[in-house]
Amino acid sequence: MATLTIRNLDEQVVKTLKLRAKANHRSLEAELREVLTTLANRSGIFDLRAYADRIAAMTPKRRQSDSVRLLREDRRR
Repeated sequence: MATLTIRNLDEQVVKTLKLRAKANHRSLEAELREVLTTLANRSGIFDLRAYADRIAAMTPKRRQSDSVRLLREDRRR
C-alpha cells in the first residue's frame, strides 16, 4: 500500500471532509480512502447519453422533446 501526503489543503475542505466522515461513521482517513477509491474507479469519459437517459427517467410520464428538431428550429430564426 502507498502513503500520500497532501499539503496546503484549504481548512474549509478539511472541515467538510470531517463532517462527511462523521456522517458516514468513518474516520477521516477511511473517508478519504473511500472518496479517492471511488473517484479513481470512475470512467474518465463522461457518458452523455446515459446522463440524458437518467434525466429523462426523472419525468417518465412526460414526452421528451427531440433536441435535433429544436436546434434546427432555433437556427431558422
